[in-house]
Amino acid sequence: MNPDTTIALDPGRTAVRDWFTDVHAVTMRNLTRLKRSPDVIGFALLQPIMFVLLFSQVYGGAIRVEGSNYTEFLMAGIFAQTVIFGSTISGSYMAEDIRDGIIDRFRSLPMAPSAVLVARSLSDFILNIVSITVMLCTGFLVGWRFREGVLDFVLGLLLLLVFAWAFSWVMIFIGLSVKSPETLNQAVFIILFPLTFISNAFVPSDTLPTVLRVIAEWNPISALVQAVRKLFGNLGDMPAPEVWPMQHPVPTVLVGIAVVLLVFPPLAVRKFRRKQV
Repeated sequence: MNPDTTIALDPGRTAVRDWFTDVHAVTMRNLTRLKRSPDVIGFALLQPIMFVLLFSQVYGGAIRVEGSNYTEFLMAGIFAQTVIFGSTISGSYMAEDIRDGIIDRFRSLPMAPSAVLVARSLSDFILNIVSITVMLCTGFLVGWRFREGVLDFVLGLLLLLVFAWAFSWVMIFIGLSVKSPETLNQAVFIILFPLTFISNAFVPSDTLPTVLRVIAEWNPISALVQAVRKLFGNLGDMPAPEVWPMQHPVPTVLVGIAVVLLVFPPLAVRKFRRKQV
């Protein structure tokens, strides 16, 4: 073998291996940080339990959903809300790392900027797996069941996790853009709460006033909820609204995930590099 060829190939393999090593190291650091913050984990796990019990046991008897059991109707909305709000941890911790100077420490190391951001998103991906597991157990306790096959059920869970992972890049970008974690938390509350509740997550969209109904039917969270209900077999006899996202929810969510991943990771890496200047 030509020695020059060996020299040309080794750096590429080393660079890739080093990148994965960086991702692993920062991911473990983020998970260790979570382990040392039991309050964060506790609230992340208690929130879905609270919403499942609150809506299914307190409001479930008063809310009627034509063609479906309300508990089964509700669970997809709780799943979607939980993973979306769970992904905001990415932005919050990123803002904290910038404020506390951790990013400056990373800058002093021979570490790829993208590795830091990928590790941040993977950490919250793992936390979302734990949150979904807790929700599944709680849902089964209050009578929720999936009605389609195991394969569709698993695909529904994967769709939730991949959507949350993609959305975490939006939060990472916002976390890099704001001046403090407090600013991010306020912004997230103002944006995500209306986005979640003006959807089909908790009530059918056709029960909303006209303007809100149109917003809900084209809301990406509604598409996610509709897709999960379809894969879980929790739609019952409910007719889907006559709009494309509700008639084709799974392709709509997949297209949305692709668009987010094409736009926000490059923007986040670019913002991260600028933060290093």
